Amino acid sequence: MTETVKKTTTRKPKAETASKPSKAPAKTVKAASPAKAKTSNLTLMPPTPAQIAALAHRYWAERGYQHGKDADDWFRAEQELRGKAS
Repeated sequence: MTETVKKTTTRKPKAETASKPSKAPAKTVKAASPAKAKTSNLTLMPPTPAQIAALAHRYWAERGYQHGKDADDWFRAEQELRGKAS
């Protein structure tokens, strides 16, 4: 019968390995543009009515507080926040 011999290895303490600089170059991560972004596991939340109302109010103010186009302002704000502005 042959006898099995276990080889033991010693590990350096973490304090020593952490102090040595890494030889690998640092990689930079660039943010992907929304048009080129791949589908991810993130769930897009629809805009809240409060967000739509705030943006619609801003559009109303930009038009000089003219009445009669509130539905247009609301629709424009909703489309803008959903990312479907054309």
